[in-house]
Amino acid sequence: MNKYHDVANKINLSIQENNLTRGHKLPTLTELEGIYKVSKNTIIKALEVLETNGVIYQVRGSGTYVRGRHRKGFVNLTDVQGFHSIFREFNLSSEVIELKEIEAPSNVAEILELTDQETIYYIKRVRYIESRPFCVEESYYLKTVVPYLNEEIASQSIFNYLTEDLKINIRFSDLFMRIGKLNQEEAAYLQLETHDPSLTIESIYYLNSGRPFNYSNIKYHHEEAQFFVQGNNF
Repeated sequence: MNKYHDVANKINLSIQENNLTRGHKLPTLTELEGIYKVSKNTIIKALEVLETNGVIYQVRGSGTYVRGRHRKGFVNLTDVQGFHSIFREFNLSSEVIELKEIEAPSNVAEILELTDQETIYYIKRVRYIESRPFCVEESYYLKTVVPYLNEEIASQSIFNYLTEDLKINIRFSDLFMRIGKLNQEEAAYLQLETHDPSLTIESIYYLNSGRPFNYSNIKYHHEEAQFFVQGNNF
């Protein structure tokens, strides 16, 4: 992970752990250099990452402030920090339906730009918020990047495992959204009726090199899921 991305993650974590709200002023560049023991240039780049991600905003001649406007229970579609970060106020859990190493289906192989020799992990799980079904998720991970997964890891935060244990630098993501209807199996997992509406979000996550390593297809419970998007740099 690049040093400035690491510092950006640490500043973001500090904002969350200290429950800093919109308008809270962060320490100066010099103070941040001392706190994180890095150069001024690294701090500047870290703040640029946080501003791009909608975490902070900078006012020339005044300082750096927490942006922090969100509604409890809403998913920020521009946040790549994972559900456990987004829903830190809630009790989250996951039920692993299936986990196995497979050869990628042709569409997934194309999305992840796989060679003939590369295999992937396939995970299917149901995510719950306060014991209520929130979404059904199917995910594919490139095994050369994520060499090991088990049910214990998959039942918790895979994002934390990737970033904290494997030290993977997730650089950016692409999201594709559509409205559709649930099939019988999906409806059963979400405790809904067959053909009930659902928002499907397909996501592709990329390494710092630009290589895609994870593809996910998530179908959301239409009564539980709420979303918002932050606009940047008008």
